[in-house]
This record gives sequence, C-alpha cells and structure tokens, in this order.
Amino acid sequence: MSAEESLAPPTRRSAGQRRANVIYVAVGCVLSLLFVGPLVLAVIRSLQTEAQIVQPPNANSFDGLSLENYLGIFTRLPFLEMLGNSLIVSLGSAVVTAVIATLAGYGLGRFTFRGQSVVFGVILLALMVPFQVLFTPIYLQFNALGLTDSRIGLIIFYVTFNLPFAVFIMRNTFAAMPRELEEAAYVDGASTMGTLIHVLRPLALPGVATVVIFTFLACWTEFLGAFLFLTSQDKQTLPVGLLTLIQGGFGGISFGYVIAGSVISLIPCVILFIALQRYYVQGLAAGSVKN
Repeated sequence: MSAEESLAPPTRRSAGQRRANVIYVAVGCVLSLLFVGPLVLAVIRSLQTEAQIVQPPNANSFDGLSLENYLGIFTRLPFLEMLGNSLIVSLGSAVVTAVIATLAGYGLGRFTFRGQSVVFGVILLALMVPFQVLFTPIYLQFNALGLTDSRIGLIIFYVTFNLPFAVFIMRNTFAAMPRELEEAAYVDGASTMGTLIHVLRPLALPGVATVVIFTFLACWTEFLGAFLFLTSQDKQTLPVGLLTLIQGGFGGISFGYVIAGSVISLIPCVILFIALQRYYVQGLAAGSVKN
C-alpha cells in the first residue's frame, strides 16, 4: 500500500475496496458463464429430439424436453460396458501411476545419490517426446508380448506416458517438505518406508491428488491409444464408442445419443474433481516449487 493510500480516510478506502470487489465479482461471473454456458447448452441439447438438435436454438428449444436419448443409449447400445471399460482403465492407470510416482518422487526428493540430476533430467526429457512418435515400436513390442487388445496392456501404456509428469510433481512435493520431520522419525526408530507411510504421507496427499486427477483425465479422454490397442468391441472405451456413434456404427447417426453420451462421460470427471479439489491447488503449488 502506498503512503497516500495509507493516509486516505477509512470511508474513501472502503468505497475503493467495494468497487474493486464489484469488478472482481463481475469478471468472475462473466468468466464462469463462458465456461458453464457450453455445458448447459450441451445438457439442454441432450434432452431435445433429433429434429430439434439439428436446428439452430430458438424460442421452441425448450418444448418437449425428455430423457429419451439417455434411455436410448443405455437400452440400445452397450454404453454401460464402454463406461465400465473407461472406469477400469482410467482408475487403474491413475492408481498405478500415483503409487510408482510417489515412490520415485520420494527417492528423488529425499535422498542424494550419484547421477540423481541425470536421472531426473532424463525423466523430464520424456515429457518433451509426444507418444505418437513412439507409437509404432511400442505397438510392435506390446503385440509381441500379447498385450494388445487387453485392458491391462492399455493401462501399462497409459502409465508409461503419464509417469514423467507425475514423478515431476511428486519429486517437488517431497523436496518441499521440512527435513526435521524425517530426522525426528529416524530418531524414534522409524524405517524408511515407515517414515514415508506414517510421517510424510499426509503432507504428500495434495501431490498424490494432483497426480490422480491429471492421470485420470488424460486416460478418460484419450482416444488414439484406445482405438489402436483395443480391437474387440466389448473392450472399447467411451471415446472410441462415441466415435462409433458418430460414424453410425450402431445403425445410424444419432446426434441425441452422441450428446447424451458426452454429457454422461463428464460426470465421473466432475465427481473426482469435486472430491479432490481441496488437495488440487496445494498440489499444483508444491509442484511448481523447484529446489
């Protein structure tokens, strides 16, 4: 605060503060509408008939709203099967990535060993390589190992390409923790793993939550890997299934089914984000610290 502002009368300062609050709330509301507006429009479209969906929005857009599209994708299509496949692959990848990244981040962030910087640099280097470049050799290796057309193979594929960023987050999370906690645990006779599980685990939760959210969202929306690795229809994930709907693979193109399926596919992401949001910002802040 400047000297002029500090000497200003309380009424003048409070009036300026109120104007700033009004501007802050107004800008926040406009930005919220920009993000929420398309979602609300998608929900409304998913409740319309096929004839209304292909027409521009008008005064009659809210007439005859029904759950017919939602009932249709559950009764006429293997939508639950695709939803289950996506949940298995995404949750499995998120859990495995979080466990491996936590152990790797603990080692890189809390211990000193020869070549530590080189190992961390190589991990960061992997962030700069798009997985599409390595797709052909990886597919050939997975095919030789019998991991194609397998949900386990797809989980391994997703874990491989999400680990570098996850290790980066967890390494910086552990590096930001005070060493006094660890030293006190060692004095009390705790082992290395005991210190990680019983002492550092609560402090690492924001980083773990960030890794789980990022990995889950990346796997939930990933299309190319699922499309090429999974060839059986009963193992298809939601992005591949929605493409099949768009291409008319189930007897014809139904825009109502496509929009309804897209809206349903948002629900697990929203639930996961709401459940872990209190850790999310803390985890991002910890991950941005470089020691």
